[in-house]
Amino acid sequence: MSFLAQSAAANPWFSWAYLRGNAETIRALAAEHLTFTVETVALAAVVGVPLAVLAYWVRPLTGPILATAGVLYTIPSLALFAFLAPVLGPGRLTVLTGLVLYALLLVIRNTLTGLSQVPADVKEAASAMGYGRWARLLRVELPLALPGLLTGVRLATVSTVALVTVGVLVGKGGFGQLILGGFRNNFHKAEISTGAILCVVLAVLLDLLLAGFGRALTPWRRRAA
Repeated sequence: MSFLAQSAAANPWFSWAYLRGNAETIRALAAEHLTFTVETVALAAVVGVPLAVLAYWVRPLTGPILATAGVLYTIPSLALFAFLAPVLGPGRLTVLTGLVLYALLLVIRNTLTGLSQVPADVKEAASAMGYGRWARLLRVELPLALPGLLTGVRLATVSTVALVTVGVLVGKGGFGQLILGGFRNNFHKAEISTGAILCVVLAVLLDLLLAGFGRALTPWRRRAA
């Protein structure tokens, strides 16, 4: 057997032995990765949807709100965590804050798009029925804008699953700890591939779950199709 073949056999890309021996660590990192993702998307929705509504109601604010969120989104993740870490300290708060800032643009832009696509005659009919601004928003406009809002949530979720891995550089990174640990551990292929594959699987599962949830919440779209 050649030296390269021996090296490949000693350091495979997949190893059941590695999975069995590190099952508890993998489960803990999966829980951390999932928790970061859920908290990030929830906070981004809590902040982003009201900002989208504000931009929808006050048109002069649309440009500044989207531009600010866009600038935050374009900052490289390493640079953003480097800016936040001295202020918030390395660890969970820094990672969560950075992830929320990245997710905001996706939530704001897609929610605003959904609100802007509500037909004018529907809004006029709601006003004619005596709905005020808030009642029309909550009972008519937001329900009709739900597909756009959910699209933003799905995009933010998938993006967040990927970005959580970068948080390992400031102490918390879910599956990123496996990926970085594998590189530091003499390029341990099984550890690297486990982190990368589980990250992809988590993103796909969450996206499918949200897609099904969105279909359940918007039955009129199924009937139209």
